Amino acid sequence: MTGMKRQKIAVLTGAGISAESGLKTFRDSGGLWEGYDVMEVASIDGWYRNKERVLEFYNIRRKQAWQAQPNAGHRALVDLEQAFDVVVITQNVDNLHEKAGSSQVVHLHGELSKVKSSIDESYVIDIADGQISLGDTCPKGGQLRPDVVWFGEMVPMMEVAAQHVEECDILLIIGTSLMVYPAAGLAHQTRPGTKIYVVDPSSPEIFGLTDVEFITETAAKGTPALVKRLMNMKA
Repeated sequence: MTGMKRQKIAVLTGAGISAESGLKTFRDSGGLWEGYDVMEVASIDGWYRNKERVLEFYNIRRKQAWQAQPNAGHRALVDLEQAFDVVVITQNVDNLHEKAGSSQVVHLHGELSKVKSSIDESYVIDIADGQISLGDTCPKGGQLRPDVVWFGEMVPMMEVAAQHVEECDILLIIGTSLMVYPAAGLAHQTRPGTKIYVVDPSSPEIFGLTDVEFITETAAKGTPALVKRLMNMKA
């Protein structure tokens, strides 16, 4: 029927969906990430201690992410847009959801392909798979840094994400352990009666929520099957 409002699906994705496109997750690395200590390269304190090391690490990550390709999990979420209003809220800093074709993506933790000024929050530029070096500055003279949210920093897109979750009719949680706050609290922003599906091989515990269905598959395998079910329910 024309004019009917489409149901809204919010999708919360984490490192598990990117891992199947070949991007390593720091939780699987024993505290080391490409040979770097996580807190030395992914915290604001690490940045102040050694900016050059942090820039070098993100130059490596940016190149890897740029070369990675979306998998079946990413592509299935694009198919979902045929029947639903879909917003993807991702904890990932790669652009695999955009590469796959998702039209609404909220990046909670920033984007690898963008850099910003360390003194002027409004100065953000897209460098694709480019490199940043010590001495590369914004027009005001501030050192450029990755436009990512590090441990010890605020998550500026959290309110936007929470709003989407509050408005959704269905919440999908894909490839995230829900261990890192504040993102882990998003599942609790749903309205009563919102159906929640969790696609993750390990079935992470979600305390205090009812009407949760666990699909114990990887993102690339479980997401296409779930999307097919949801689409059939709309048919």
